[in-house]
Amino acid sequence: MDIIFLLKAILIAIVEGVTEFIPISSTGHMILIGWAIDFQGEYANMFEVVIQLGAIMAVVVLYWAKIKESVIEFIKFIFTKGKEGKKGFKFGANVITASIPMGIAGLVLYKKIKSLFTPEAVIVGFIVGGLLLLIIEKKASSGKHKVNNLDNITTLQAFKIGLLQLLAMWPGMSRSASTIMGGWIAGLSTPIAAEFSFFIAIPAMIGASGKDLFEFDYSTMTQTLWIALLAGFIVAFIVSLIVMKKFIEYLKKKPMKVFAVYRIVVGTLLGVLVLTKVIILT
Repeated sequence: MDIIFLLKAILIAIVEGVTEFIPISSTGHMILIGWAIDFQGEYANMFEVVIQLGAIMAVVVLYWAKIKESVIEFIKFIFTKGKEGKKGFKFGANVITASIPMGIAGLVLYKKIKSLFTPEAVIVGFIVGGLLLLIIEKKASSGKHKVNNLDNITTLQAFKIGLLQLLAMWPGMSRSASTIMGGWIAGLSTPIAAEFSFFIAIPAMIGASGKDLFEFDYSTMTQTLWIALLAGFIVAFIVSLIVMKKFIEYLKKKPMKVFAVYRIVVGTLLGVLVLTKVIILT
């Protein structure tokens, strides 16, 4: 077994778990770290998709009660012709509504999106996304009548969040940051915007991963590659579970400015290093 390769895979999985649900771009960090440790290629692309599914499993586990209740009520609403399950149906419809823009864009622009997955694009995404976080959070903080309950989100608000999620198509922008900014613009409080972003991550990431998983040539898999894949899935799941809990606790007390500053500083530093050819991206 290639221990070094396994350690690289675990490192990427830790990066995914830490960054998937906070607004600093998991894809951007995996691209940069993967480039730095030479964890690239077809297997690496498939690996990143699988460990993202591990992160999604963390959402399902952490919010199982809400998901289960909503699914049951959604079905009840349909079979009782609207007499029962209104709350669960509304929430499920909002998740679907918020997922429509990304679903359509993903089908139409899949190849173009993949062509953007470069370290250079990530650097730009880090800086631009950080600036947008600072600007939009400042404007949102002065607003009133914030939505403080997931069940009070309207269809229009969900659609606005879905439109902002399109920003996540640019690597380095961050799906979490994009949807939280959408939540701010739509009138949601920061913790509720973050939690709603967890839920709409489920269809977004499952949809985005389907094509990559289907097209990968699994005949090339070795014992080391399978073990790395399983280990990565488990590590991403555990780390994501821990980070999500801590992130929501943090947002109830403090603003997101620290994440914006981190993005701008890291993006600017990397940009300077690239322009001065201290590091050369290939």
